[in-house]
Amino acid sequence: MNIRLLGAHNCETQQTRFATLLIDEVLALDAGGLTSALSLPAQQKLKAVLLTHQHYDHIRDIPALAMNLYLSGATMDIYSIPPVYDSLTTYLVNGKLYPNFLELPKENPTIKFTILEPLKPRQIGGYSILAVPVNHSVPGVGYQITSPGNKALFYTGDTGPGLNDCWHQVSPQLLVIELTASNRFTEFGRASGHLTPVLLKEELISFRETRGYLPQVVTVHMNPLLEEELKAEMAVVAEELNSPIILGYEGMELNL
Repeated sequence: MNIRLLGAHNCETQQTRFATLLIDEVLALDAGGLTSALSLPAQQKLKAVLLTHQHYDHIRDIPALAMNLYLSGATMDIYSIPPVYDSLTTYLVNGKLYPNFLELPKENPTIKFTILEPLKPRQIGGYSILAVPVNHSVPGVGYQITSPGNKALFYTGDTGPGLNDCWHQVSPQLLVIELTASNRFTEFGRASGHLTPVLLKEELISFRETRGYLPQVVTVHMNPLLEEELKAEMAVVAEELNSPIILGYEGMELNL
């Protein structure tokens, strides 16, 4: 399984994109940095997009992707939970802000949206997909993606502390987990459903106690203004846990 970070941050700049993962060039996790990172031929190779929650930086590129596919007659399968469908159809592809690609063209709509039931495994494009609830300011799920070769990634999407129930459902070799702000914003993290280094350390300890090991850990969703602080603070966490933790970056490739 090849995993490429198309975006690894929570702010968009000339150097950074919103958190988005691409698996084996065919499966996308979130869509905040999707079209800006992929050529038109690469977009047309996509088989499905899995969305974690409804916030703009995670669903933004769905209308742009749909427009690109619409003009070529291609379609896209999108999967998520009901609040994401409601937000897309109410605010983005509602026929007012942007065309309703869930209905256009009438004979074969560009977007095929499927509602996922959390904790119920589903086969999508040859992968076993498990949506697992996480703790955020709005309803959200992370995704465990298991390849035909039994390699597993778990991507949390945006989440705050309190993931013990989640850890009982997953057993990945690679954990891609959010890390938004440095420790001086820990109370903000608790209130808004995000992680800081001290909160992430608690969650990784909980994972190890629950599963008996720590997988490879890569962080995404970092605020670029705080990246130097995050590097220093996460180096301390990695040393205390005696386990490497890597801050993700745009274009980073991982292989399982």
